[in-house]
Amino acid sequence: MDDEERKEVWEGFRNLVNMTPAELDTWLESEESHAAGQHKGGGESTGHASGRRITRILRTRKGDLTDDDYLHMRKVVGYIRRHLAQRPPGDVRDTRWRHSLMNWGHDPLA
Repeated sequence: MDDEERKEVWEGFRNLVNMTPAELDTWLESEESHAAGQHKGGGESTGHASGRRITRILRTRKGDLTDDDYLHMRKVVGYIRRHLAQRPPGDVRDTRWRHSLMNWGHDPLA
């Protein structure tokens, strides 16, 4: 990944991930977080695992991020953008849609 791609991914990630590491850690401990998303074989959902990785990335100095971190950040940006485009009508406060986004570090009500 070249410097221009890293810059683009960094900006997208910082603009879309609007939860702090502490907020995300607290959210990931909740029952709602564990219930949201796709669970393969009854284990942890993809989004929940991503949330744990996002908190690590948020706590890492920019200069210490790896190419693999940037690839995950790009995945996060794509997921959040796709799901924001699928916003359901009405109050989304207690919806699986919002809970799934929050597992990926974005609270649409923030």
